[in-house]
Amino acid sequence: MDGAGSRAAEARLAEAVGLTASIGLTIVHTGIHPLRAARPSTLLGEGQVQMVKEAVERHGVTVVVVDAALSPVQQRNLERAWGCKVIDRTGLILEIFGERARTKEGALQVELAHLDYQRTRLVRSWTHLERQRGGFGFLGGPGESQIEIDRRLIGERIVRLKKELEQVRRTRGLHRKARERVPYPVVALVGYTNAGKSTLFNALTGAGVYAQDQLFATLDPTMRAIRLPSGRTVILSDTVGFISELPTQLVEAFRATLEEVAAADIILHVRDAAHPDSAAQRADVVKVLTEMAEGPDAPLDPDWASRVVEVLNKADLMGGADAVPQLENTIAVSALTGDGLEKLRAALDERLAAGMETAEFRLSPADGAGIAWLYEHGEVLSREDAEEAVRLTVRLSPANRARFEQRSAG
Repeated sequence: MDGAGSRAAEARLAEAVGLTASIGLTIVHTGIHPLRAARPSTLLGEGQVQMVKEAVERHGVTVVVVDAALSPVQQRNLERAWGCKVIDRTGLILEIFGERARTKEGALQVELAHLDYQRTRLVRSWTHLERQRGGFGFLGGPGESQIEIDRRLIGERIVRLKKELEQVRRTRGLHRKARERVPYPVVALVGYTNAGKSTLFNALTGAGVYAQDQLFATLDPTMRAIRLPSGRTVILSDTVGFISELPTQLVEAFRATLEEVAAADIILHVRDAAHPDSAAQRADVVKVLTEMAEGPDAPLDPDWASRVVEVLNKADLMGGADAVPQLENTIAVSALTGDGLEKLRAALDERLAAGMETAEFRLSPADGAGIAWLYEHGEVLSREDAEEAVRLTVRLSPANRARFEQRSAG
């Protein structure tokens, strides 16, 4: 069922169906119920509640998903009226996140968001149901893993989780500092969920990252080194997908997942160019990134937009990359067929080269390690070999140039 929103009701319903199907539920009935005014007790009007009740009884429904944010009172009242489990958009997304999160950080973030959500919903009316599946039990009840919790215990667990998350973030911070010492440029993939980020990641890196045609197929950032046509090495980072009206507690909980975006030299905004709501999806992603750049402790710098390249994916559904309308700073590709990927790699090279410095170095022919280092970390434009010295003209990042000159001075 669809709540109020700026998008077409049919598009919102299709997205809700996709979210629900992505965790293995079978959809037997859908409906769009326009709201003239939200009722505090049930959100929907009396007639609408009755219509849904009839559909629930007719189809033998055990779970109703309401694509809107329900208050604890509304959720409880609807469950009583319909005689089945009711979950709202937040509960559904948390259920998906609970199944998809694979790394320790992802699991901690999901549990934190789940406890924050549950803190106001200590409703035990469904604890008699047997637990059938993973996630967080919104759909099946706690069963044999039942935990009788109250607000005090939730509060204590939240404090412990935040400490654990801080430790995980510090560890990742050390990893980032280690990369800065390498250092390789970072290219981060962002985009609306199901836009094809993981498929593009796999196509560019050859990695076997989980990629399925479903929403939220990947939740945890995955990083791989790739080599561009110039020979330059960059680190590609795949991040969690965005979604419209992401619940507030999830935006906060998953902000750390987007830290790689803050550290990125280039942000590839992957869009599903064939989707009818592609423009609205783009706006959702831009909105979240803009919010991440606001405030004194903002993880993202105000100039983040200048580092964005829009990748118009799924060109194979539109007649090929050449058939996709493109603006400045956009590149059409098909991650599935490979169409346009060479152009994307060349564009990454060009972007990175724009921030590079050209320098000349004279090295001893015996300094094989130094020569190899310049080939590894820079783009060698010319080389002259003589008995007394090897002269190299190299394009380097400012950080790599300083590092090499410091090495030479040492």
